[in-house]
Amino acid sequence: MKETAQAYAKINISLDIVSKMSDGYHNMKMVMQTVSLADEIAIECTKGEGIKVKSGLQFLPDDERNIAVKAALAFYTHTGIWGQKTYIHIQKSIPVCAGLGGGSADGACVLRLLDKMYQTDLGRKALEKIGYEIGADVPFCIDGGTSLAEGRGELLTNLPPLPKCHIVICKPPFAVRTPELFKRVRCDKIRARPDTDGIIEALEQDDLSGVARRMYNVFEDVLPKGAKEISDIKSKMYDHNALGAVMTGSGPTVIGIFDNEAAAQETYAYLKRDYEECFLTEAVERLGYQ
Repeated sequence: MKETAQAYAKINISLDIVSKMSDGYHNMKMVMQTVSLADEIAIECTKGEGIKVKSGLQFLPDDERNIAVKAALAFYTHTGIWGQKTYIHIQKSIPVCAGLGGGSADGACVLRLLDKMYQTDLGRKALEKIGYEIGADVPFCIDGGTSLAEGRGELLTNLPPLPKCHIVICKPPFAVRTPELFKRVRCDKIRARPDTDGIIEALEQDDLSGVARRMYNVFEDVLPKGAKEISDIKSKMYDHNALGAVMTGSGPTVIGIFDNEAAAQETYAYLKRDYEECFLTEAVERLGYQ
């Protein structure tokens, strides 16, 4: 049997770090959104044993270090289903090491596909619980849409959908190490935080500009010196009439929100001249898992 599905990228409308927990992890507070930029995942199961993954990218691992393999192993462990050889093919479109949750999206998609293929009907909560074992963003990526994510990202609250808009995504050609950023953060020293309550209120009022002008990511205040290009991209988006622009996740990708399609297309074309990994996308609503 064989199934194919889209693994949608995520963006951060906001990212706040509330505190450092006793286990060393950080207590997060984020408004997250699924977008139409997506990898394509195909899974084929036949008689036999083992899990194989191919992505076409030589630098991505093809063993248990790959989150797609981790997801399949977690699914089989929790359901007790074994004796199947599983082939996973990933057609990558989401940039890697970008703050867009590409790996998490792939892992979540594998869980959804296997749940469908084996008709296990685990439901959203069970899939989120399994997903949390393999990555903090995986629970959100199970159902996607617009959500408030707290804790390490596993405590999810559905929010009203982001008003219709156009989203430009631009990744500069370097990576930012997430552990390094967390080391730089001092929760008691954070001076500026996103207005999360204001964002939620704007979503409830279907107020796109209210959402956009409150977008903020506390990681931007602790970026290393070599990451100035991030602020340059933000400025270029604002110069082209973005309602708001912010770094997503731990970066380095910048997202800009536009209420005018022509302005978004012009911004995309302008940035695409200098940045290969630049995309014009839109918000995707929840997939509807119960």
